[in-house]
Amino acid sequence: MNLTVEDFENEARELLPPLVYDYYAGGAGDEWTLRENRRAYERWVLRPRFLVDCSNVDLRTTVLGQGIDFPVMVAPTAFHRLAHPEGELATARGTASAGTLMVVSTISTTSMEDVAAEVESPKWFQLYMHKDRELTAGLVKRAHEHGYSAIVLTVDTPLLGRRLRDERNNFTLPPGIGLANLEGVPLPTEPGSNLFRYFAEQLEIAMTWEDVAWLRGLSPVPVLLKGILTGEDARLAVDAGVEGIVVSNHGGRQLDGAPATMDVLLEIVEVVDGRAEVYLDGGVRRGTDVLKALGLGARAVLVGRPVLWGLATGGEAGVHQVLSMLKAELALAMTLSGRVAIGDIDRSLVGPAGSSSIPG
Repeated sequence: MNLTVEDFENEARELLPPLVYDYYAGGAGDEWTLRENRRAYERWVLRPRFLVDCSNVDLRTTVLGQGIDFPVMVAPTAFHRLAHPEGELATARGTASAGTLMVVSTISTTSMEDVAAEVESPKWFQLYMHKDRELTAGLVKRAHEHGYSAIVLTVDTPLLGRRLRDERNNFTLPPGIGLANLEGVPLPTEPGSNLFRYFAEQLEIAMTWEDVAWLRGLSPVPVLLKGILTGEDARLAVDAGVEGIVVSNHGGRQLDGAPATMDVLLEIVEVVDGRAEVYLDGGVRRGTDVLKALGLGARAVLVGRPVLWGLATGGEAGVHQVLSMLKAELALAMTLSGRVAIGDIDRSLVGPAGSSSIPG
């Protein structure tokens, strides 16, 4: 019986080929940032309040004006068909049935059109800026035409971080699985981590804030920047007019030595000061993790690997189970903390571990 995200991961590890498991689970370099993403939640404690009527806890919230049943969304992750034959279609159905929102990756193994046709629930599209601007503009146009209600531009990937697990495994996609959104843009076929060479050859290493302005002019849908880790960049982002920021270190897969997202969330929330919505991903494995992030000012969180473990172990049903488990854990944590609704979660709920001081 799978009772935790770790249970799902352990089962997925047994089911997946080592090359696939390592691709999903691994991080960059020594994987220090990967581990810090989890350890950072231990640096914060919850400060519960009691004698509060929590008989009807309400987890509903909105993200960029769209309603979702609870503040946990599905982060963009690549190559779902490596985990399950139905790939992103199964993920989309499981996400929709759980009542939340999926962010579909540029490098998904199912096209954005097919995902959009599968479910009517809200969806965002994650974008990599390619050197070929016509290709990039075409992706944005397709996403808008097929009902994706936001563009999430990943900014932390001018090159791919060095992922030693993939190098040791000579990671390549198997025959029949490719970049469904990028027909005509093949991965290199020589041995080794061909994903690294794809990023080096195709993605825009010279992307600047001017490109953010160009992107915002392509479509009327909101633009979010994913990968922001400093207050300085958060200030530039809101000055550039983006509607959202995802505090992210790419799951510890880019710059090893970058901070855990929970360690910089408060700084970014304070700099943004309500001018854009702030989200967080990285290391979320428990409902209490979600509650801590919301207490520090995140509008919602996104989860990547937990969803992949659910997909690998049970397809659509597994995705639904993982998300429903996090929802139930969040509801319990809110009840035990004396918070009836998402709007009741504020900075007073979270304090630094080992300190008796009251948060400001």
